[in-house]
Amino acid sequence: MTLPTAEAIMLVAIPGFFALMAIELAVSAWLGRRVYRINDAIASVGLGVLSQVVGVFAKVLTIGLYAWIVPRVALFDLPADSPAVWLGALVLYDFCYYWLHRAGHEVGILWAAHVVHHQSERYNLSTALRQTGSGVLLGWLFYLPLAVLGVPLEVFAVVAVIDLIYQYWIHTELVPKLGWFDRVFASPSNHRVHHAVNDRYLDRNYGGILILWDRLFGTFIEEDDAEPPVFGTRAPLRSWNPLWANVEVYSALAKDAWHARRWGDKLRVWLKPPGWRPADVAERFPKPAFDIGRDEYDPPLSWPMQAYALFHFALLLGLGTQFLSHASALHGWQALGFAAFLTAGLCALGALLESRAWGLALEAARLVVLGLWPMLTADWPGMGAPSLVAIAFPVIAGISAPMLLLAWRSNARVSLPKAG
Repeated sequence: MTLPTAEAIMLVAIPGFFALMAIELAVSAWLGRRVYRINDAIASVGLGVLSQVVGVFAKVLTIGLYAWIVPRVALFDLPADSPAVWLGALVLYDFCYYWLHRAGHEVGILWAAHVVHHQSERYNLSTALRQTGSGVLLGWLFYLPLAVLGVPLEVFAVVAVIDLIYQYWIHTELVPKLGWFDRVFASPSNHRVHHAVNDRYLDRNYGGILILWDRLFGTFIEEDDAEPPVFGTRAPLRSWNPLWANVEVYSALAKDAWHARRWGDKLRVWLKPPGWRPADVAERFPKPAFDIGRDEYDPPLSWPMQAYALFHFALLLGLGTQFLSHASALHGWQALGFAAFLTAGLCALGALLESRAWGLALEAARLVVLGLWPMLTADWPGMGAPSLVAIAFPVIAGISAPMLLLAWRSNARVSLPKAG
């Protein structure tokens, strides 16, 4: 029996993700609803790319650590070809995911990782791809019960991907309530509640596949048609920078810990629920009150800037897929260089969408690398047709340079404050 691998499943799923996004976009246009914004979608999908890139290097902490633990602590020798083992592992994984997810909303340092997934003020399928890059640091602890029971590594890796992929389709406003299905499984209606910042919905509906966990442990609430969910976080990010999105809450916790006068509070900052602050810190460094009616973060974008950002984001997506499919064959320095190039590109596009001058400089430098590297080396890491790359990439970079200046200047005009 040939078992599927987690990497193979994810590479097959990626085209499906974008096909479903295209369908959602078409249906929303037909219904006359605007559920997507270019800047927000690029930020969300870019964070998903960054999360997958980090995952390549974090395998030693996730898969590697699990593989080391199982033979040392497993109580049972479970067969990897048993359907019962697979089904049991999936249910147990989903149970552990519930507690990790719940802890991610109840413990400050875990929220600092999970917050990335909630930062979008839109709710669509691109939001599902908005994943953290730091969740691997502590998240593995919650899945140790599977290792203790002896769930084989290959089974663990695949059920983890299945649980993640299932949650993709529930990130949409276009699917209504589903009757009995909503009472058993995580669904679009149930998960809209989870992403809402309304008082009645806050910190509810944590289930990944099964919503039964929430019903069992008292964290379930039904979506109320009379109170539409408002999405985002209570301390909005207001940035398209993927690196800042990943470190923003860590930075806020570190500042509060530094400013706290009592040593106990310096520790409690990291362990208390999100939003908790020592009394002396809150008094000296107040933060604005939560406003559910705030405007969405949406800096103006000219059409040339939108076109430029979409084209180069599509190119980065293609290169990101290439990186993920060939990462195991790359040398260490090649993998690090490729990852740095992808990260720089995502940061540059995010800054351009915010009209930040350093984004223009970073994007110009990235275009130089895109054009010169294949010309000087006749290669690009992981590419199977170096001669084609040596021609195509310099041409793309050469055409993109004047387009970048045009996009920047046109965006500067639409970003100017209106007179009157």
